Amino acid sequence: MTPLQQAAPVRAVVLSAVPVSASMAAYLEPGAFIVACDAGYRNAETLGVVPDLIVGDFDSAPQPPVRHEHTIVLPHVKDDTDTHFAARWLWQHGCREVTFLGALGGQRFEHTVANLHTALFLAKNGVQVLLADERSELRILCPGQPMTLERKGWTYLSLFPLDGPLTGVEEQGVFYPLQDAVLTPDYPLGVSNEFTAPQAVLSCRAGHGLVVLSRADTL
Repeated sequence: MTPLQQAAPVRAVVLSAVPVSASMAAYLEPGAFIVACDAGYRNAETLGVVPDLIVGDFDSAPQPPVRHEHTIVLPHVKDDTDTHFAARWLWQHGCREVTFLGALGGQRFEHTVANLHTALFLAKNGVQVLLADERSELRILCPGQPMTLERKGWTYLSLFPLDGPLTGVEEQGVFYPLQDAVLTPDYPLGVSNEFTAPQAVLSCRAGHGLVVLSRADTL
């Protein structure tokens, strides 16, 4: 086993290429394993951290001038995105919690969609996932695993089916409660709900859902 394999932890933060502000350092929990994907190493500089691993084909940014001790250079022609490769690597090395920063928004919308698919891949394999930017947090709701969300400063709570109908949906502590409901991908019934209690509880019987927390100032 290599020193890198020995270091792979239960919790990790993946830095993708969309620029982030220094305020996002609040998501860097002590002891988290930091993976920078391609141009994501620039976000590492912004956040004041040194990546434990750098992954990429370096088509969107030059490879760091000083080669990092642990760098995986990927071929330009491949099936995985750089972020998906990093996610798969973490899952294969036993990681159970992954936070994505710099994975939402940016100039190429298809990368955001790809990163949501990567989050779904991890969730289906038992990994707890969080994607965050300055205005929102996204999570994956899994069947038979109720999710409790703290109101804090969030205004809206939305729930969207990801991989087909979301059945047996329940939402408590919200303005539009649901019980044994069905959400389908062709009708956004779960958008823009609101907290009515300090906590909201979501659950579903089958399917996987995208949970989005956002603030009123996003409008």
